Amino acid sequence: MANDSAPAPAAAVATVGGHSDMVADFASDQRAFKKVHWGKACMWIFLLSDTFVFGSFLVSYMTVRMTTTVPWPPVSEVFALTLFGQSIPLILIAIMTFILISSSGTMAMAVNFGYRRNRAACAALIVATAIFGASFVGMQAFEWTKLIEDGVRPWGNPWGAAQFGSSFFMITGFHGFHVSVGVIYLLIVAWKVLRGDFDKKGSYDGVEIAGLYWHFVDLVWVLIFAFFYLW
Repeated sequence: MANDSAPAPAAAVATVGGHSDMVADFASDQRAFKKVHWGKACMWIFLLSDTFVFGSFLVSYMTVRMTTTVPWPPVSEVFALTLFGQSIPLILIAIMTFILISSSGTMAMAVNFGYRRNRAACAALIVATAIFGASFVGMQAFEWTKLIEDGVRPWGNPWGAAQFGSSFFMITGFHGFHVSVGVIYLLIVAWKVLRGDFDKKGSYDGVEIAGLYWHFVDLVWVLIFAFFYLW
C-alpha cells in the first residue's frame, strides 16, 4: 500500500521556514520595543533627526573653513574678554562650557532622585539645571552683543573670512535656541514633579525624557566648543 504522507518538497519547506523566520524577526522587534515609553521613543527619534541637522551645520562650517582662501579670524582674539586690564582668550566660553557640563550633572541627579520618588530633590535639581541653562543663554547673549559691537555680521567681520559671521550666528544661534526651549521644558517638568503628576502615573519617565534632551544639548555644545572655538 502506497504511503500517503509523502515528505513535502524541499522548496516548500524552505518557503515555510523563510516566512516563519520573517515573522519571528518582526515579532522580536515588537517585543523589544513594546515596553519602551512612547515619549522616550519619540524623543530618541527627534534627537536623531536633530543630530543630522547639527551635523550638517558643523560639516558645512568645516568645509567652508578648509576651503576659504582668506585667513580665518583668530578665535583667541575674537573671543577674548578683558578682565582687570588683561585680555583673557576664551574665558567666557570656558565658563559657559563649565556651566553647561555642570547642568548635565544636576540633570542626571534629578533623574536619579525621580526614580527614588524624592519629589523635592528631583524638582530642585531640575530647577537648578534650568538656572544653569538660563545663565548659559544669558552669557551667549552677552557674547553676541559684544561681537556685533565689534563689527561681526553674517556677511563680514573686521578680522578675516566673511563666512565666519554666518557660521558663528547660525551654529551658536541654533544651539542657543535649543537651550532656551530646554529651559522652558525643564521648568514645566519641575512643576509637574512638584504637583505629583509623575507619582500619580507611577513613573518618572517624563523626567528621564527631559534628561535625554538636555544631555543631547550639552553634547552638541561640546562638539561646537571643540570644532568652532578650539580649532
